[in-house]
Amino acid sequence: MSGPLGSMTCSGREASACKSPLSTRLREPLTHARFQQLFGVAEQEPELPAESCLPQQCRRWRRRVGACSGQGAWRLLLARLPPLRWLPQYRWRAWLLGDAVAGVTVGIVHVPQGMAFALLTSVPPVFGLYTSFFPILIYSLLGTGRHLSTGTFAVLSLMTGSAVERLVPEPFAGNLSGIEREQLEAQRVGTAAAVAFGSGALMLGMFVLRLGVLSTFLSEPVVKALTSGAALHVLVSQLPSLLGLSLPRQIGCFSLFKTLAAVLTALPQSSPAELTISALSLALLMPVKELNVRFRDRLPTPIPGEVVMVLLASVLCFTSSLDTRYNVQVVGLLPGGFPQPLLPNLAELPRILADSLPIALVTFAVSTSLASIYADKYSYSIDPNQELLAHGVSNLISSLFSCFPNSATLATTSLLVDAGGNTQLAGLFSCMVVLSVLLWLGPFFYYLPKAVLACINISSMRQMFFQMQELPQLWHISRVDFAVWMVTWVAVVTLNVDLGLAVGVIFSMMTVICRTQRVQCLALGLAEGTELYRPLRESHKLLQVPGLCILSYPTPLYFATRGQFRQILEWHLGLGERSKESPMPGSLPDKAAEPIRVVILDFSGITFADAAGAREVVQLTSRCQDAGICLLLAQCNALVLETLTRVGLLDRVTPEQLFVSVQDAAAHAMERLELTGPKICTVWI
Repeated sequence: MSGPLGSMTCSGREASACKSPLSTRLREPLTHARFQQLFGVAEQEPELPAESCLPQQCRRWRRRVGACSGQGAWRLLLARLPPLRWLPQYRWRAWLLGDAVAGVTVGIVHVPQGMAFALLTSVPPVFGLYTSFFPILIYSLLGTGRHLSTGTFAVLSLMTGSAVERLVPEPFAGNLSGIEREQLEAQRVGTAAAVAFGSGALMLGMFVLRLGVLSTFLSEPVVKALTSGAALHVLVSQLPSLLGLSLPRQIGCFSLFKTLAAVLTALPQSSPAELTISALSLALLMPVKELNVRFRDRLPTPIPGEVVMVLLASVLCFTSSLDTRYNVQVVGLLPGGFPQPLLPNLAELPRILADSLPIALVTFAVSTSLASIYADKYSYSIDPNQELLAHGVSNLISSLFSCFPNSATLATTSLLVDAGGNTQLAGLFSCMVVLSVLLWLGPFFYYLPKAVLACINISSMRQMFFQMQELPQLWHISRVDFAVWMVTWVAVVTLNVDLGLAVGVIFSMMTVICRTQRVQCLALGLAEGTELYRPLRESHKLLQVPGLCILSYPTPLYFATRGQFRQILEWHLGLGERSKESPMPGSLPDKAAEPIRVVILDFSGITFADAAGAREVVQLTSRCQDAGICLLLAQCNALVLETLTRVGLLDRVTPEQLFVSVQDAAAHAMERLELTGPKICTVWI
């Protein structure tokens, strides 16, 4: 064999001693320095003075500016406008019909659902239609999720409604005149639009800083528990509308229990007519939802139960005059056309910032997770930072048209996929349906009872309630994730959605920190007849070499784990006050009579080390030297090694004590202990 390893090969007789079915070559142990010399990158050129670097930087910036004028600008345009990428590859004959059918189907559902979620936001129903038009149109131009359906979302509507009720409360006097009622509604619409503006601005700021990675802090158990707990809030908040009760909306901590208490107290004053309408509506909607789920593969398109219910209820209320005879609350006149663009009151932004931040995080987390699910299913990729831009611009621009916060929704996204949607073009067909209602069909919803909208809200929570069916499986897979799910759900239900989200994220992060502190240090032994080193507790056939201790620490080494690292190493090496006379919990009994002369630390599991952890390693090196123990480091990644070097590790050890693998370090230790160990083979497959 030629090359740098050619001088390290052995004779054929020694090679056959390895007894490997593959062709092998024996070699000498490789230190980190020797490995870099043989296989490392070329040495970097010395840095030039700042004066000589300046012209070079200027030329580099000129090249970048020149590139931006041509191909660079086109690449930027392709990245920021996804239709420029997928529209030239659009299969018109194969996809157009599916997008049209799916878009119209989802648009039909958006109409009653948008009006229903507007009630959750404490704004008139027509603003739910606006929120079902502008965000869909904008996301179709900027989003990367081909199967994602955006618009009104129950969780965001509930969070926004809590902020609106807190900032613009209804007067205690109760009976308001028509003008006072219009003024109150206008203030609430402005506040909801300001919340959308604030959340959109925050998402754009996250896009500029490229903080799409923040979505990883909202783990799957946190998101699912949040939506399940919010679904219970939605159910309880709609009880007054189901029963025909005029009750003030409860906000703040324990609002769910306060609402239940108020409903039970006012139950004798409930309206029999609205109670009957609610019962009949739920009796129709829930079976239709179940049929759509069970026969998803057989139905050409899902049954639009919401649309049928809206038409039947409107006709019944109009023919029977339920609004005048039984005082049934109806939607009323929906203004035609669009509102004039209006900049939200910027003076409200400091007050709503605390509400906009969790809404922005939930919007991004839910939308990105949904987009990722369908992107993996249909073999394409999404850009999380581009999703930040799409949803940020969507909320920011739609707030100018009095829309409240919006995001992707689970129900309509699933409906879009089941109906045969393929690309963002389906969103344009949905916009056409909503546009026709805003321009021409609005008066037909005048007699729609609000109790029906409350039933639509409750029926749309079906999938979120059924997420609790995954708890037994989650308990079987991971008890920690089960605990995160339950803590988040209890916090959301007991406190409110905002605080519950904060509690869930903090508890999830704490579980990660606690798991890094509960990792056990593994003592490695030699597998007989091989050069492999495995944890001693895995098999009784593993050999522990006298005088040699090989330890693997499989967790990051930072300020929170440095104490545990020191205690474990002191116990294994017999340093300090804590010697092997006091056994450490979960460790194996010590059977080696010979004192430790060489210790190998396997750093392959240490992904990073901070300054405190690196100093702990340097201090351990000094203590080992004082105790006459030779310390060898193996499989230390470049980032950790750089940190150790900066805190002065090379002042305590030589480069010959840093090895590329445990096998190399062990072979060197065998030579130092004057023992005959296994040869190190380079395996050729």
